[in-house]
Amino acid sequence: MLDPISLGAIGAVLGAVGSGMANEAGRWAWESAGGLVRRITGREVPAPTTHGQVDDVAHLVHERIRDHPELARAWADFARGVRGTPGIATAAHRPSLPTAPRSFTNREQALKLLDKEATRPFEGRPRLALLHGPEGIGTSTLAVHWGWRQSARFPDGQLHADLRTLAPEAVAGTLLRQLGMPEAEIPPSAEDRTALFRRCLTDRRLLLVLDHARSAAQVKPLLVAAPDVVTIVVARQPLIDLGALRIPVGPLARRDAVRLLTTLAGKPAVAAARATLPAVLDRCAGSPYALCAAAPRLADPPAPSTEAAVHESDPVLTAAEDSYRRLTPGAARLYRLAGLHDWPDLDAAAAARAADVDEAEAVRHLEELAGALLVEQTGTGRFRYRPAVRAHAERTAAAVDGIATCSASVSRVVGHYRDLAVGAARAALPQSWRVPAAPSPVSYPDPGAAVAALAAEARNLVSAVRAAGDFGDRDTVTLLCQALWPLQLKAGHHDVLLPALRTGTRIADAHVPGSRTAGALHAQLAHTLTELRRWDEAESEAEAAAREERAAGHARGHASAVEFLGLLRLRQWRFGEAYACFEEAGRILDGIGPGDEGAADLPRARALLERHRGRALRGLGRREEAVAHLERALGFFRSGGSGGEAYNAARALTDLAETHLDGGAPEAALPLIDEALAALARENATYHVAHLRALRERCVTPE
Repeated sequence: MLDPISLGAIGAVLGAVGSGMANEAGRWAWESAGGLVRRITGREVPAPTTHGQVDDVAHLVHERIRDHPELARAWADFARGVRGTPGIATAAHRPSLPTAPRSFTNREQALKLLDKEATRPFEGRPRLALLHGPEGIGTSTLAVHWGWRQSARFPDGQLHADLRTLAPEAVAGTLLRQLGMPEAEIPPSAEDRTALFRRCLTDRRLLLVLDHARSAAQVKPLLVAAPDVVTIVVARQPLIDLGALRIPVGPLARRDAVRLLTTLAGKPAVAAARATLPAVLDRCAGSPYALCAAAPRLADPPAPSTEAAVHESDPVLTAAEDSYRRLTPGAARLYRLAGLHDWPDLDAAAAARAADVDEAEAVRHLEELAGALLVEQTGTGRFRYRPAVRAHAERTAAAVDGIATCSASVSRVVGHYRDLAVGAARAALPQSWRVPAAPSPVSYPDPGAAVAALAAEARNLVSAVRAAGDFGDRDTVTLLCQALWPLQLKAGHHDVLLPALRTGTRIADAHVPGSRTAGALHAQLAHTLTELRRWDEAESEAEAAAREERAAGHARGHASAVEFLGLLRLRQWRFGEAYACFEEAGRILDGIGPGDEGAADLPRARALLERHRGRALRGLGRREEAVAHLERALGFFRSGGSGGEAYNAARALTDLAETHLDGGAPEAALPLIDEALAALARENATYHVAHLRALRERCVTPE
């Protein structure tokens, strides 16, 4: 067993604590680590944010504790309570590949090359293949077909990530979820997620498909040199400097195109289309997508179109034009207008707003479009466009509908997402002063349903912010961003939301400086940057939030921004500065009179500051003072005056228990831990409970 005070063990504990800050229990452990490092080294040590900095702190700790038995014992006690690498679900894996294609024709050479790459001598080189070819040529289908055909080779999983729809920071998190990792155990930073994902793959027999890659830089962080992991990258062009086996995927030969049409349409239909078949084959140019789109109409003469002649060199656009010309008028209109903006995916409600029809009619039109292969239906019942097909829809809309109609369509969809976000935000945090008070026709039965709705539409909400910004609709941009607060607070999604929050703060600074809106958006951006461990950026945003709220004369918002800066200081292990921030926030709150805005929230706000002061004092090693502040906070949260807040009471109890443990008094900590466990058992706080049980083990296990 590794000696807990060895250099390697110290670095491993610090790394595990740092990468585990995705949940409140992880943040507790991080603050505890900072206070202990300060105690061991006798000075303030900045919190590490990179693996190199973690190693530097580990060296400092190791140098001190190897000659000080009491400090070594304190570190060993702390290390015993730290959970190691988060656990991956060990149940039978659920394949994450898309559904296998119904028809597949003549890719035998490519399949043989994939087989060869998967079975070649390993020799330390990642098993990596690159399938590349133009849109609609079947590269993704080929990867999926091979994956399902070889499923027995990969008993530990078949993972799939669509890099076209995922932000770079979100890819590793998506793959960890596919492996079965609970949301609360996924590290907050992209660097830690990627490192954890690669560690998880080292001893697995697994297939990884990275679809629609745009560059080698997107792919390289996810590659692992594990002998039983096969990675297939799918791209339109050969990716330079990837080190993969390149497998070009070209058009189907004419006889294979006929074979695919026969599989899709049947022999009688192909025989009946003998007269038109040559023209169909010419227009499809060996593109599987174009052939699939043409199969239902083999016997029909080509639709008259000036557009079609332009696209003869691009079979995907030709197929889109041919399919579009055969749509019913209502479906054609919805196709054009719903494709005007690059929405990640659309449900019937959003599509209905695009075309200004009711949802039942939109459902019928979407089904027609899916049948014509002009949209794809996702596994969640939503719809999305291929990039080239959406470009065709957008260009056609500009020519047919005109600028005014197109602008009105996008504005309606943006309005749909605005109403959804505001209604959900109000239902998710009904008492929060941060939630926008704008009217909304959308409502939800409970906070859980509201947060789930925000999470389901997160990428579309970010896209709506971008669309509103493009249209110069500043009010909608800032309103949408403020409505994201419950999603940030309760469900995370920080990597997805970051671009929208940056847009919102930029627009607020340009058009409403010195306002509550600007202050609120800077605070939200600071929160997300903190959770992503971009602490230097978070610091400047928190300071900007305080500046804007002060300029707006909004005392409650000003105090909150200063308090948030203090919470950031706790993360940074700057405990003295954190305490000063909480003191300043308290003085700002003291300036709110009985009849002033925010007065009703003062008792709870002061209780939270008391808890935060206690946390800062604990980090400074001033345990008696910390206990006094924490007990005052606990008294409030236990009392009926606050409505009885079990969750915040349990957090204060945990802080008190950890403070007593720091002081070598497990007998004082144990009843507090048991009370917190009883409270959290009713709150479904799984990871907080796990942390408390680890603390309890420290209390009852002899040294």
